[in-house]
Amino acid sequence: MLQKLRESIPQVLAGSFSPAWWGWVLVGGLAMGLTPSPFDWWWLGWVALVPLWLAIRYESWLVEKNYRLGGWRFWLRCGWLGGIWGVGFYGIALFWITGVHPLTWMGVPFFPSLAIAIFCWVSITLWGTILAVLWAGWLAVGESVLRRILLRQKSTIAATVWRVLLAVALWVSLEHLWSQSPLWWSSLGYSQSPHNLPILHLGQISGPTMVTAAIATVNGLLAEGIWEFRWGIANVPPKQRYILIVAPAIALLGFHLLGWRLYVTPLVNTNGEAIQVGIVQGNIPNEIKLNSQGGRLALQGYTNGYHRLVKQGVDAVLTPETALPLIWTHSNRQNSSFQQAVKAEKVVAWLGTFFPKPSGYSNSLLTLTGDGEIYSHYDKVNLVPLGEYIPLENWLGEFISRLSPLEAKLKPGSPQQIFHTPFGKAIVGICYDSAFSEHFRRQTANGGKFILTASNDAHYAPSMPAQHHGLDVMRAIESDRWMVRATNTGYSAFVDPHGRTLWISPLNQYAWHYDTIYTRQTQTWYVRWGNWLLPVWWLLLLGTTTYILSESPRYFET
Repeated sequence: MLQKLRESIPQVLAGSFSPAWWGWVLVGGLAMGLTPSPFDWWWLGWVALVPLWLAIRYESWLVEKNYRLGGWRFWLRCGWLGGIWGVGFYGIALFWITGVHPLTWMGVPFFPSLAIAIFCWVSITLWGTILAVLWAGWLAVGESVLRRILLRQKSTIAATVWRVLLAVALWVSLEHLWSQSPLWWSSLGYSQSPHNLPILHLGQISGPTMVTAAIATVNGLLAEGIWEFRWGIANVPPKQRYILIVAPAIALLGFHLLGWRLYVTPLVNTNGEAIQVGIVQGNIPNEIKLNSQGGRLALQGYTNGYHRLVKQGVDAVLTPETALPLIWTHSNRQNSSFQQAVKAEKVVAWLGTFFPKPSGYSNSLLTLTGDGEIYSHYDKVNLVPLGEYIPLENWLGEFISRLSPLEAKLKPGSPQQIFHTPFGKAIVGICYDSAFSEHFRRQTANGGKFILTASNDAHYAPSMPAQHHGLDVMRAIESDRWMVRATNTGYSAFVDPHGRTLWISPLNQYAWHYDTIYTRQTQTWYVRWGNWLLPVWWLLLLGTTTYILSESPRYFET
């Protein structure tokens, strides 16, 4: 049996489509990969899924006409096409991971460093591609079911609605599942950030799921309209054909109008406390950050920046992730000029550093008050696999340590922690935390009044900090909170609750800046109810399925 399967797979794949179909699907994936930085062609996101959708429709049509074998072969062919699309999307969008090379400053020789960078890129690309493969494969299963249900049913509109609902429900469900894993970054929704602010406001309704659903819906309706116009059945009533052709434009306009309505809501700050916050961007290259020279430069740069901002009358100063690359023990902080500055100026500082734990240490943000003591601390929750911890360390730890000298010994913080400050509860994300919307939603629902993010993106290609800024913009909009983000080498920024970037620092430069933010206590639908749209989408699919079955009684006689 296995031998027969092994022999048939190449025939199934090679005989599915002409190279032109494969090419169009790859072009669609590449188009989606061009939506985030460094290209920022976000508008391509509204059409990039169409080639894959049409390819699956075409394959389904061939099976229906008995030109192709159905069953598992059909699923495999469609899954293969999803893989082609996924490699195009994730391979381009996540190419910034190769910026970790060279790691010679960490003692890794040139070629092993190159191998590590390629391995990381291929791994995260394939992890995302699996999502696209599963989506295409399960959509193919849905096509098989739909063919049987509609064997004697001519309602093209009903079939289109069912197909779009299924496709969107599958995609948002897979994204939700992937976001529960420790390896997550690129949803369809982030293709629009930070440029398409009206559509990003859909995140206030049901988080990134709503933004992704809007993109997938428009792509699906456009594909269905093209299919009907190009390959549609001749006896379909003209009204239905016209509806399918104009539906994507109506959906695109409708989603943007809904987002625009949320976008133009005035920001009322009268009930919130004004806080003047300063940012210091130290610009300490990773090549020297962990040695004595880098430590001295960091201490000098952040201490001087703190003094400058205090002279401007700020209420607090935010530093980036691990601004001071040392473990904040009693002896280290007593000898730190930064702590002495805080004690002298008596202005709150949020310091990024390492914090001692019973069995290691954490990547933390500390609140230092006028007495120089620790008022509160937040420990990074979502650690970077391999970079900050070793997955399945009991089994893989020794093996990985032989392959690479990279250390991964940090301890994660509790997802339930609350960060208290002299200005009230704050919502905090350290670097990779920004990819996980639920992390911010949970803190906002627990009373967080403003957002602080601290990051160090110096070890990646320049497109990564730009994408990181886009993720933080989404988190600010979803939470309806003012955000202050400090990074080591850029882009530090102030972002208002509508996602508008009020100031952003240059890349790879020492910088300091201050601005006013406001505390807020509003709760968006997403903050209050979480990802409620996900089950609703499946309920709509169930309702549409019930309607189609009621219109196709002969289905049960086959």
